[in-house]
Amino acid sequence: MADGALALPLVLSLGDPAGVGPELIAESWARRREERLPPFLAVGGVRVLAEAARTRGLDLPMRAVSQASEAVALFDDALPVLGAEDGAFRPGAPDEQGARLALASLEKAAALAVEGRVAGIVTAPIAKSELAKVGFAHPGQTEFVAAACGMAAEDAVMMLAGPSLRTVPLTVHCALAEVPGRLSRALIERRCAIVARALAQDFGLAAPRLAICGLNPHAGEDGRMGREEIETIAPAIAALRASGIDATGPHPADSLFSPRARETYDVAIAMYHDQALVPLKALDFDRGVNVTLGLPVVRTSPDHGTAFAIAGKGLADVGATIAAIRMAGEMAARRARR
Repeated sequence: MADGALALPLVLSLGDPAGVGPELIAESWARRREERLPPFLAVGGVRVLAEAARTRGLDLPMRAVSQASEAVALFDDALPVLGAEDGAFRPGAPDEQGARLALASLEKAAALAVEGRVAGIVTAPIAKSELAKVGFAHPGQTEFVAAACGMAAEDAVMMLAGPSLRTVPLTVHCALAEVPGRLSRALIERRCAIVARALAQDFGLAAPRLAICGLNPHAGEDGRMGREEIETIAPAIAALRASGIDATGPHPADSLFSPRARETYDVAIAMYHDQALVPLKALDFDRGVNVTLGLPVVRTSPDHGTAFAIAGKGLADVGATIAAIRMAGEMAARRARR
């Protein structure tokens, strides 16, 4: 995406200041021209961003802004930063002060998106356990942004997207033992319909192809390894097809992610977290994007964590953050053209 293609900037939340988020925000701004990134601003953490940039040998000019819209004109010469919230930079050492800064940044960034003051939000990685200590009650940022939009969490669908694969876990942050009980025809139909609409709206796929995994090995093997495929998944697929959605399956997950199989679909629908994330991270770890489908706002995030072990060492790969910024910009531009 060329610079200036959006009328409004994207907003980046800081993430946990002890993690790699701040340094990757700085690196992304430093590569803004070569990567042709759309304008963005950061929320809070001027001192954190400056010190994080120095660990990567970057010169990071910053300009304070009072309105998000000011970022577009300033972006080429400096990283716009909104808000005076700040903290100490202690890479690899998360603490309560850092969690409060991360939460304040996330709350402000989400508010800007919901109010329509930015084109979309890109969230840097957080440490959910640290945020829980300061009152964060959501399973993750996906659910937080959904709540900020006034939506039920089940209507916000997490999709992982990279150059090689798009995949959606129907159940996310729960114990594996809970998965069969959480699966239902209604859940599969509802979430797959959201995915199909979003791929058309935000990714320009007029007739997206959904390949739906089975839950059990060999997709249950005609009931010999479980009956979820027969009693729940296959009937949901039939209903989706009857509604006009190109859905196939249940497919054995062990063969669905091979190079040849990936040519036959636009998104793989998985039954649980690792069934979706293991292949995505194996194929596209440094370029994977976590994108939330079904929201009235654009939201993406790099598909990796805080990486406390390498924070401040200049080792974190910026590829996924750049990919998340680019994808958010492309989604926002596509929505603006509608």
